[in-house]
This record gives sequence, C-alpha cells and structure tokens, in this order.
Amino acid sequence: MGWIARKLNSVLRWPEAVFRYWRLKRAGHAHSRKQLRSAKQLEFHHGAVRELADAWERKLHPPNLDAKGSPVAAFHLEAAAPLGDVQVAGTSRKAALSAQEQEWLAEIRAETQRCNRTNVTRTAAYLACYRRHPELHWALLAHMVSRNGGWNMTDLRGELLPRLLKTSQCESIFYMLERANALIFGDAYPQLLLYEQGKRLGKNLTHLLPELGVSRFMEPVWHDFWERQDAVLLSVSLIVNEQHYIEKRVVRHPFYQQQVLGTMLPAIQGLLQLNQVMFPYADQDGRRRLSGIILEHFDDLHERIAFGKQLYMMLFAIPEIKDGVYKFACSTSHTGSRADYADDIFTAVRTERQQERYDRRLRHGQLRTGAPPLYSPPLAAAWPEQRVLPAEPGDWYGSSTDVMSYFQQLTLPASFDLTHAFRFGLNKLETAVWAEQELGLGE
Repeated sequence: MGWIARKLNSVLRWPEAVFRYWRLKRAGHAHSRKQLRSAKQLEFHHGAVRELADAWERKLHPPNLDAKGSPVAAFHLEAAAPLGDVQVAGTSRKAALSAQEQEWLAEIRAETQRCNRTNVTRTAAYLACYRRHPELHWALLAHMVSRNGGWNMTDLRGELLPRLLKTSQCESIFYMLERANALIFGDAYPQLLLYEQGKRLGKNLTHLLPELGVSRFMEPVWHDFWERQDAVLLSVSLIVNEQHYIEKRVVRHPFYQQQVLGTMLPAIQGLLQLNQVMFPYADQDGRRRLSGIILEHFDDLHERIAFGKQLYMMLFAIPEIKDGVYKFACSTSHTGSRADYADDIFTAVRTERQQERYDRRLRHGQLRTGAPPLYSPPLAAAWPEQRVLPAEPGDWYGSSTDVMSYFQQLTLPASFDLTHAFRFGLNKLETAVWAEQELGLGE
C-alpha cells in the first residue's frame, strides 16, 4: 500500500507541475518580447546577393578558354562533380602554386588538424578566432553551437540517458554528433584561417580556397567579404554551406540513417533535448538565463538552415544576449559538462557511486533538499578521442536558384527564452527514467 500511495501522490502532483510550467512559459515569452524591443535589424548589403548569384553562376559555367586562349585545366571543374566523384581537392594545381602559397596552405592544414581533435578543442578554436577577428560573427555562433554539441555528447554518458538508451544506441548517437562536429570544423576553420592570413598580409587570398577543398559556393562570398566586410552575408553563407556540407556526408549517410536518424532519434530527440540549442548568459540583473530555440526536424536541410539563421539573429541582433553570451564564453572554459552553466543541478565529478536504482532528485527543475546533483561528465571523461577521417570529396553546390531562398530578410523567433523550459525538460527526462524503472513503460 505504501508503494501505491507514493506513486499515486506523484501522479496527483502532475497538474500542479503543468500549471507551473505554463506560468513560467508565459514569463519566458514576456522576457523574449522585452528583448525583441531592443533588437537590431541585421540586413544584407543592398544588391550584394544579386551580385553573388551572378558570381555563383559564373563559377558553374566557366569559359572554355582562359585569357590566353588555352583550354581550361580540368581542376577548374573538379568542384562541379557530385559527392564522391572527385579526388582530394587541389591536388592537380599544386604545381601552379608558388612556394609561399604552398607553405601557407600547409600551415593552415596543420593548424586545422591540430585543433580538430575533439569537440573541446574545436570549440576553443572557434572562440579564439572570434576574439582575434570579431567581424567573423559566424565563429562565435559556431563556438556556442559547438558547446551544445559537447553537452549532447556527454549527456550520453551522464546521469539519465544511459538509463533509457542501450550502450550501442548511445555510441551511435555520439558517432553521428562527433562526425558532424568534426566535418563542419574541418571545412569551415581553414576558411577562417585563410582570411586571417590574408588580413595579416593585407592581401586577398580567396583564390586559394579550392586548394582547401572548399565549395565553389564560398569563393565569391569571401571575395565579397574582403571588399564589403558584410558580416551578415558571410554568416548566412557559412550556415548554408556547412549544413549542405553535412547533408550527404552525415544526415543522408546510410550508417547514420540506419542506426540513428531513420530509427530511434525522431521519436526520442525531444525527450533527450538533442533538438534544442541554448546560449547561457547572465541578464542585466545578474540572473542566469538561457536563450535558444528548438529544431523540430533535424533531417530537414531547409529547416536546419532556417534554424541556424534564427540562432544567428538571436545572438547578434539582441545586445543583452550578445554581450552576455560573449562574457560567458570568455569566462567559462568549455569542458563538455553541463556544470559549465548550471552547477546548481549538475556536477562534473560523481559525488557518489552510481546506484542501479534511481531515486528522483528534481522538483520544478531544482534539486530536492538533500539530493545529490546530476552527474554530467567532462567530454574527456565521457568519450575517448576519435580519429577524424577525411571528408568524402565533392561539392554540394549546383545552382544559384537552389540557394537564393536562403537570402531573404532575416527574422527573429517570436520566443526564445528557455530558462524555465530547459529545467522542465529535465523533469520530463527524469520522469521517463522513473516510468521505465517503476512502471515498466520502457519495456
């Protein structure tokens, strides 16, 4: 009877929890509306997109003869081949490069490889780049999104998810997250370093992008950025490029489709909170807050791009969020543990031996009195360093008409304060663990 009474009492408290959730959700909406009133409008330079469209078409249809009337070398057409149909980009042009250019490219490749070891090293590299060159907005956005990727990775070895997922499922999700994180870094970071080198020399080095395997879509964009310094246009272009870059290499890859995306993830990603990206910061009153949005369909390319654009707007159009997030990023090293931003409910060090039976610790998103914090390990303690395999060669870009729709007016999400929604999500996750353990609902 005592067991039944405890379970019945827990169920009877659900209406109270739901009422509290909706009250706090309204408060989040109100805070979002307040921040929207201070938002800046981020826009592209007038006419720049149309000029880029013309440049993209010229990249697709180069003349058959060069300026001297000689046939165009085959390497100019390498990028036009579909994914998997070309050799490593740039190998046929090496003889045409100067010794100095070859040295620069070798340094960029070496630095990229040095930093592309783990989610922690990538995340730190993005922030260091933004601090050196704050005109590269995308680097800060990538830093914060990469932090979220690290948190998702360590959740798979944390307090709750291993009680809901099989070890093989956790491993498959990690491999997918790690591959996407590494591929994006391996493609985007050399672009940032090439710009940095050109800025150091006072010389536009954009013509070297093909040697780094970068899509022909990006070369006109970087040329434009060198002339106009349009941070908005560059940021959106990088969002478009990187999401296309992982579309076939990860999202449509047979292994990840079979093991993750086509099986379990669509049904559980909301519960596991893999579909939300959050930016921690302290508001003007010093209170901890989380701003972010939720991605409904990870396997939808267009939705992922729209999602990235809204994250960019949220981060750079609202001064309180931008300033607060940047302060958080600079003051809090990324370890992969959620204790980095919520040490009131998470710990990076297990305080007691893990028990087979889980006793509920949360109430209204807070630790119950006397309850130990939830274990959220650093990445280094959760997963061994993975070997980063080379990306499959090839270029996704096929036509300017395929991308023009992404360069319309940028808009902010109507609501983006997740301060309370995140903690409510933790309660849901804990309830799922409890339900499987006590009621056998997971069987």
